[in-house]
Amino acid sequence: MGATEHSDRATTATSIEPVVVVSEGIGKTGNIEGAKAKEVHNAELYAALQESKINVWSKESRVLYLGIFTAFLCACANGYDGSLLTGIIAMKQFQNVFHSGTEGPTVSLLFSLYTVGSIVGAPFAAIVSDKLGRRKTMFCGGVVIIIGTAIIASSSTIPQFVVGRFILGVGIATMTVGAPAYAIEISPPHWRGRATGFYNCGWFGGSIPAAAIVFGTEYIQSNWSWRLPLLLQAFACVLVMFTIWFIPESPRWLIANGKTDEALEFLVKYHGNGNPNSRLVRLEIEEMKENIRMDGIDKRPWDYRPIFLSHNGRWRFAQVIMISVFGQFSGNGLGYFNTTIFKNLGITSVSQQLGYNLLNSVLSAVGALTAVSLTDRMPRRPVLIYGTFACAVALALNSGLSAALDSQGDNIQGSYAKGALASYFLFNIVFSFSYTPLQGVIPAEALETTMRAKGLAASAVIVSIIGFINQFAGPIGLQNIGYKYIFVFVGWDLVETVAWYFFGVESQGRTLEQLEWVYNQPNPVKASQKIDKIIVQADGKVTEKVVEDGA
Repeated sequence: MGATEHSDRATTATSIEPVVVVSEGIGKTGNIEGAKAKEVHNAELYAALQESKINVWSKESRVLYLGIFTAFLCACANGYDGSLLTGIIAMKQFQNVFHSGTEGPTVSLLFSLYTVGSIVGAPFAAIVSDKLGRRKTMFCGGVVIIIGTAIIASSSTIPQFVVGRFILGVGIATMTVGAPAYAIEISPPHWRGRATGFYNCGWFGGSIPAAAIVFGTEYIQSNWSWRLPLLLQAFACVLVMFTIWFIPESPRWLIANGKTDEALEFLVKYHGNGNPNSRLVRLEIEEMKENIRMDGIDKRPWDYRPIFLSHNGRWRFAQVIMISVFGQFSGNGLGYFNTTIFKNLGITSVSQQLGYNLLNSVLSAVGALTAVSLTDRMPRRPVLIYGTFACAVALALNSGLSAALDSQGDNIQGSYAKGALASYFLFNIVFSFSYTPLQGVIPAEALETTMRAKGLAASAVIVSIIGFINQFAGPIGLQNIGYKYIFVFVGWDLVETVAWYFFGVESQGRTLEQLEWVYNQPNPVKASQKIDKIIVQADGKVTEKVVEDGA
């Protein structure tokens, strides 16, 4: 698709423009007994949701929950790796076989081949997702991960180990292209943030069990102490490959592939309580048919031009780039080397290091799940601005206290060490609250349907490149300059804060298709903050939208 074609397509959604409102109209209408004014991002969507209440405990809703949980399991497979090697390389039994040490280039190789596999696999995952659908993509990813797990768990040499890590990366990339697209595309508009945020919290659904398993198997006096945790990396994938047969395909993928009747059937069944005249179903199907082309870029496997050659595409992809880079390079990449960081703070016992690694995962998960519960009501942009700044402050405290510890030599003061540890935990809690749910939400919301798989694949490549930098440079940086490596992230988080302020587009409170209008505006950041003011009657019915004189 060329730039001109995409531009013509984008103009079809201009009727969805939000209305700027003045208070005079509210005063006149607000006199109606029992009525009240309310600010919303889109009046049509709010009215549709008020009239189309979804029964959250119905059989159909439970199927949606299963679909979202299946996507969550894909993220679990990814998160499991995040806590796995940092504990395994600290085990004496592992070192007796591989002699890798816990820092330096060999450790960098063990960690980083996983991300190389993700970089290679992501573009092909996009093709599979657009061709076969989101469900089958998740299934294919599970198959590849099981193969990688078998290789890595049976290894006794570093070359075999890194080959297994590479294959694991390919499988994870395949899963994490299909899963977030699926979670966001099957969800009703008012569930979207929680559904996709919950998907990304699967990182902790994997990292916490991994940390706990490694903590427990460390006491096994054989090579099973590290082989068993590696084998269990395939567990979430087996569940995905089973549940995939009990969930429906994405309605947006169905429309993009000419299966409009099946998409309508999905919406009526799962979003409309079985009512084909549901206002929400009518709104969604009309917007999907208007905004999703059956000859879109998803039909041209290697065509990424619309992302770069149109104003709309560039702004959309800017959100993807920012959340992909900032979500990996805000200091959270230090988590791969928690045991080394804890050792630098004076915690020398391997059991204590693994215990603190588990505690860190649990605290981070609390922060992330708290944010998930609020995601559909909480605006994205302010959270990212203030949260990133708070991350910089927490890391500054940690690095400052670490500097004080370094100056003390072997006579470490317990209060300094505890303060440095607490500030590191605080950073992870704040980061998880600010970023973990939105790492799944922002890219999937910013990308329109026929661009979504390609954009998520590009996001996976960016994430993997930054992950490679973290995993390869981290051990070397910590070995050479110790705590001073953390100062890099303090300065960079301040840069990120400024970037979110000037370029972060607010996407909360709109359907995916309504965001087309936002990204077509000259300044999408400003346009995304415009609101509708509506009149809600005592019975909850939306009766009118108050508009500015002359609007």
